[in-house]
Amino acid sequence: MIHPQAFGESADEHRAVSVAIVAARLGSASLENFVLGPFIDGQLLGTAAFFRNQTLKRKHKGKVWGMYVADSARRKGLGRALLLALLGSVRQIPDLEEVQLSVAVSQEAARRLFASFGFESYGLERRALRIGEQFVDEEYMALNLRKPD
Repeated sequence: MIHPQAFGESADEHRAVSVAIVAARLGSASLENFVLGPFIDGQLLGTAAFFRNQTLKRKHKGKVWGMYVADSARRKGLGRALLLALLGSVRQIPDLEEVQLSVAVSQEAARRLFASFGFESYGLERRALRIGEQFVDEEYMALNLRKPD
């Protein structure tokens, strides 16, 4: 089952992007801009992506995006493993101090997962997404990488 409230772009917008463009984006991965995804028996079961802000005043921060685990792989630790791997990589980025993300308030399991890694809420955007006639609120969360464990 696809969860449209979990993504900022619609399925139609996503499908409109050509394979060549997606391949180019994935091919330009670096320490500061990457996508992770586990394959099991040739099937992609989840994704987690990160990009570092590039402007001088915001370069100390980066964002998690595209975090998703297929229904068939949920409640098996895959989301935790993805986030653990992603954070392990971002902790290697020099001078990165904060990791941010947004999550639909209806995605309770994801919110709990992020909080278990130390992400803290810093805001709520009401009516952040519109899906047909429904609106989705998004919570903004951040992880301070300089905070002692």
